[in-house]
Amino acid sequence: MRVAITGSTGLIGSALTRSLLADGHGVLRLTRGRTVAPAADGSESAAWEPGARLDPAVLDGVDAVVHLAGAGVGDRRWTAAYKDEIRLSRLLGTRTVAEACAEAARPPRVLVSASATGYYGDTGDRVVTESDPAGHDFLASVCVGWESAAAPAERAGVRVVHPRTGLVVSADGGAWGRLFPLFRYGLGGRLGSGDQFWPFISLPDHIAALRHVLDREDVAGPLNFTAPEPLTNREITRATGRILHRPTLAAVPAFALRTVLGEFAEGITGSCRAVPDGLLKSGFAFREPAIDDALSSALGKAG
Repeated sequence: MRVAITGSTGLIGSALTRSLLADGHGVLRLTRGRTVAPAADGSESAAWEPGARLDPAVLDGVDAVVHLAGAGVGDRRWTAAYKDEIRLSRLLGTRTVAEACAEAARPPRVLVSASATGYYGDTGDRVVTESDPAGHDFLASVCVGWESAAAPAERAGVRVVHPRTGLVVSADGGAWGRLFPLFRYGLGGRLGSGDQFWPFISLPDHIAALRHVLDREDVAGPLNFTAPEPLTNREITRATGRILHRPTLAAVPAFALRTVLGEFAEGITGSCRAVPDGLLKSGFAFREPAIDDALSSALGKAG
């Protein structure tokens, strides 16, 4: 199988690239603005730019496309300009990739186009599955547009999957990459009330789930990429302290988060009790469903 990947240098993209190459598959990295020489790992590359036309010939004969690129939601404070960047990077990038898929002489069989559990907004303690409606906040509106932007590929008969990803547990990046150092220094603690549900998934399970949907011809549409049992921030905080053998007495009140992070704080203090109904029904088996397993894996600790 030959797979084209955008965002291949990010946390998920780099791990997926390693996984595919290790199993003998070909990887075409779609890189921003320039084509580089073949990498030492054997992957190829081709240039693309969100919002600009991607030559369909680049994807001609590619078996699958995994589209992960987009401006980092937590990389900067949410000014009006950065909110526009978050939205446009996803909408324009997805439309660019989807149109190239649709116009390729030999289109890919599947487009896996990223989304997020932010689709649901703040759902409190209510369990949500893929059949639940979108929320009404900024991230929910971004996710709705993000998923809709893949329509050109779907209309052309390409199978489209939208992984609605929760918080990926990894020491190498993402939210946990920033939280782990705080816990190691004994500064970890609940954020806001601590009662908000955080949908999490280990990085190995996320990559395994991506590989699963690439292979399963009968899987399409949105899928929650979250562990089967979402936990509250308070429960996750305690588990992290337990694994690292550190106290978790610190607490950051919601107003302080809003002062420091602005509107982005809503994504931290909001609650989403999303469960992976679609993945489980498709036969996917989680390897690290429990938070202790996910944390131990991320930190390289033996179980």
